[in-house]
Amino acid sequence: MSARRRLAGVLGCLLGLAGAGCGDTSDEDPGGTGGAGGAASAPTTRIAFGSCMHQSLPKPVLDLATASAPDLFVFLGDNIYGDTDDMAVLAAKYAEQAASPELQSLRAAVPTIATWDDHDYGRNDAGKEYPYKVESKGLFLDFWQEPASSSRRTHDGVYTSYLFWEQGGTVQVILLDTRWFRDPLDPNTGAGVNDYQPTADTSRTLLGAEQWQWLETELATPADVRIIGTSIQFGHEYNGWESWTNMPHERQHLVDVLRAAGAEVTVFISGDVHWGELSRFDADGGYPLYDLTSSGITEEWPSISPNQNRIGEPVPENNYGFVEITWGADDDRLALGLVDVDGVERVRHEVAASALR
Repeated sequence: MSARRRLAGVLGCLLGLAGAGCGDTSDEDPGGTGGAGGAASAPTTRIAFGSCMHQSLPKPVLDLATASAPDLFVFLGDNIYGDTDDMAVLAAKYAEQAASPELQSLRAAVPTIATWDDHDYGRNDAGKEYPYKVESKGLFLDFWQEPASSSRRTHDGVYTSYLFWEQGGTVQVILLDTRWFRDPLDPNTGAGVNDYQPTADTSRTLLGAEQWQWLETELATPADVRIIGTSIQFGHEYNGWESWTNMPHERQHLVDVLRAAGAEVTVFISGDVHWGELSRFDADGGYPLYDLTSSGITEEWPSISPNQNRIGEPVPENNYGFVEITWGADDDRLALGLVDVDGVERVRHEVAASALR
């Protein structure tokens, strides 16, 4: 058990307890707030996360994350490198990942939740056209021990949310599915850089009508802090790789949905790109939106794209991210950070909750 309290709702999900919710915030049991972070200090909640984890490579970053004793670890996709239309091959890669000692140690010590990205979905950069997404979804949910009663097993895609009652307040964690419903991207024809360019076709969708409607409902749930997990980056400068910037109308729609819902103190966490960075997106009409990207647990990239929205320096080495909430009597504080494979805290940015309203 962590030195801090566990997130009771996640434990209920992982143990299959009746009434625990398991992806449906309306059914989660708020019973029990857990222990305090010490009589002389303000209570804290620490949520760690990462992405891009090859099944055949060592994962020392996970050992570091486990040692930091987070209350929760979120996997943001590319949790294996499947890249196949053969479900037997995909299943074998999940089995190899399940045997990873670092992952086993993390899962034994820390509650874990997950969404997927393209490589565990089945094909590089794939969207709604992937023909084996139903079968792949079954393998994904089984690997992450999703209860048989979970609503994730009945609706399209793997989007879900969790609501946790902490000593200082409530935390909502929303995990989006950026694969199942996503329309094709525009390849770069010279107007952009790298693989893709922003589309002018506003009929295209990233999340799909069903997921958008669900998200609007979720954002109406009262919460003191919201963390939105998206497998691809949200708040950075366009760089031609897969991200929300390739469908700028969808990114703006998410901003509009947040504003319309009055969803305050919301931060994004993301993965995918094989480097770590913190971006600040100053959208019109509201508070700044922070997007903390942690990638990868095992993967690296030879060059890091420019990003005018970046705060501080990027982290090219393997890394994990964290969101740490210090619950205060007058104002809560959020610390957004990245820890590299040597255990060095390379990024730490603190912001008061009152600045995100």
